[in-house]
Amino acid sequence: MNRKMPADFFWGNSVSSMQTEGAWDVEGKGLSVYDVRPATEITMDWHDAIDEYHPYDEDLDLMQALHMNMYRIQISWSRVNPEGDGEFNKAGIAFYDRLVDAMLARGITPMICLYHFDMPLALAKRENGFMSRHTVAAFVRFGQKIIDHFADRVKYWITFNEHNLYFNDEVFQISGYTQGERSLDDMYTIFHHTMLAHAQIDAYIHEHYADVKIGGMLAYAATYPATAKPNDVFYTRKLDEFLNNNLNDAYTNGHYSHEVLTYIEQQGINADMQDADTAILAKMHADFLAFSYYRTDTLNADKIPAGTPPNRYLNFANEKNRFLDSNEWDWTIDPLGFRNVIASIYARYQIPVFPIENGIGLRENWDGQHMIMDDQRIDYHEAHIKAMKDAMFIDGAQVLGYLGWGLIDIPSSHADMEKRYGMVYVNRSNHDLKDLKRVPKKSFYWFQKVLEKNGDEL
Repeated sequence: MNRKMPADFFWGNSVSSMQTEGAWDVEGKGLSVYDVRPATEITMDWHDAIDEYHPYDEDLDLMQALHMNMYRIQISWSRVNPEGDGEFNKAGIAFYDRLVDAMLARGITPMICLYHFDMPLALAKRENGFMSRHTVAAFVRFGQKIIDHFADRVKYWITFNEHNLYFNDEVFQISGYTQGERSLDDMYTIFHHTMLAHAQIDAYIHEHYADVKIGGMLAYAATYPATAKPNDVFYTRKLDEFLNNNLNDAYTNGHYSHEVLTYIEQQGINADMQDADTAILAKMHADFLAFSYYRTDTLNADKIPAGTPPNRYLNFANEKNRFLDSNEWDWTIDPLGFRNVIASIYARYQIPVFPIENGIGLRENWDGQHMIMDDQRIDYHEAHIKAMKDAMFIDGAQVLGYLGWGLIDIPSSHADMEKRYGMVYVNRSNHDLKDLKRVPKKSFYWFQKVLEKNGDEL
């Protein structure tokens, strides 16, 4: 079978602004909710990250040396609009001009994400983040400004990183939510508000820029029933409908899942759904469906208390899959699950699929001299790329690219620099910046050889 990859396939790296840039208080940047989170015994503060604000040329040179041709970044809302809904900061926008232009000069296609959890602090305090429709309007204004500025150079966009996280309890950590009872009503309200924001950005791009593409993005941790018991199978299906299909249906068809809407009505959930919202959502038309994939989950329905909303099943029901290995943080290693996600999404929606985060977190230390021998990372990426190619060449899925997560070490989303995903080591710890030196690991040279031949030999 011919498994030669498309000539225009994207290979690259994904990051967020707060996990890379540092420079939290320079050139007019406003505070985000992350900037005021203190370090703990086992986590860092967010002031410096890996300081990519300054040596980004070095990092882009490393990506170019890896034969990468896409870099997904995030525009920090508070860097370009310090208050979130006030005047725009020319110096902040100029930084992203330099970064995007430097990518293009190296043959690296930029992708921009507009929101990756770091709400401007002013909007979090004043509006309770995305609980407020004022914040929705401010986000749309910010998004339209950034799109207008970069659309001539940036052709791939997403709005919210891992958008289905706004439909479970993680929402209260990532939406600028500062007060409230963390109720189901609040969860559904924030989720609905972010979908309205996405829909308006989607419509704006399609109405103004014929050559620009936008997609929705999920955190896709596919879930298996723990057994063949009907309850395990049923609850697993229902979870998938709420956390995955509901969003992908909306991105592609312009409306929520009928099952989810029925649940909202029957439970009397106040999600701030207004009459005019239906027409706003109806304008959604994704050009691709993006997702992150790291692991799979396993659901034991016996552990779910009666009356638990589907959004919260995994709060109780997730258990160890005895058939899979995992890393130190109990994230399973499941390349077949990756293939299954790609194939099933494409089969259901028939639009291009784009895995834009994939990787494994490992604990690593550099002795200042010898190369880090991260064979487990090599094995992980090799198995997942092969699984993706199976989805393409056996199952018939159309896949736009493969982006690894944080392929130059960055702190995890929970501020832990010791959980490393990179093929390049960054010499810092949670509490010691050291010299931030970039040091390629063994996986760097493996990936370099793979991409030199466009992945054809895997």
